[in-house]
Amino acid sequence: MTSLTTSSPGPMLVDESRKQEEIDFHNRRERDRQEMSDDAFQQTYSNKKWYSITSKSRAYADNWLKDNCPGQVALDYCCGLGGMSLQLAQCGAYVHGFDISDESVATAENLLKENGFQDHCTMQVMDAENLTYPDNTFDIIVCSGVLHHLDLNNAYPELSRVLKPTGKIICLEALGHNPIINSYRRLTPHLRTSWEADHILKLKDLKHARQYFDGVNTEFFHLFSIAAVLFRKTPLFRPLLATLELVDSVALRIPLVRLMAWQMIFVLSKPKES
Repeated sequence: MTSLTTSSPGPMLVDESRKQEEIDFHNRRERDRQEMSDDAFQQTYSNKKWYSITSKSRAYADNWLKDNCPGQVALDYCCGLGGMSLQLAQCGAYVHGFDISDESVATAENLLKENGFQDHCTMQVMDAENLTYPDNTFDIIVCSGVLHHLDLNNAYPELSRVLKPTGKIICLEALGHNPIINSYRRLTPHLRTSWEADHILKLKDLKHARQYFDGVNTEFFHLFSIAAVLFRKTPLFRPLLATLELVDSVALRIPLVRLMAWQMIFVLSKPKES
């Protein structure tokens, strides 16, 4: 296998204002992370606090990766700072990762090296809507919080193209139907790009995926449990979260209620021939 390398952007269309905004935003956030204290960074990017209640979705994804990754060729699609790439490698996959943000890729590259996986990963700067990988390359693809940054008319066909016929894609995404959560997004525009805010995935985007994949299976997470965030720094947090997770486990079985969830995980399989 090739060792870890960083390439030039290739066919990336940096003149598109949408993509340049993504590059600028994520480069700036990574510079802030490196230069700020932890407290200052958390205050500046205050949406990080909501992830204190995501243990259920993380456990679901962790178990899926442990079951599906050993011995596979995996793609961390828009790898960010490399946390998912590292997890894929730790689960036994050979990992390809890329991102449109060169500073994020550099951080991901260092993370993999620091953890001894430099011979098991290849990292690149690349445009997610114009992949340079050959057809039918990957057994596993992970899309973790990235699809709402993209034009799905371009992303879905590229994902279908590079996935092997027997491969699977796990997608961890926010859901865009809850009016309260959407109000919070509108009140905090500095925490995301303008495209991202307007393209949080909805049911129509799952239906869109069926144009490119015969298999689309979805689980929903985090509704009432979101309220526990308000108590995250108190002794009540863990027992309250456990109780609200039980409520979620019942409520999110109801078709209309589940659309109010904050996050979903869906698995795409059986790519259709173009």
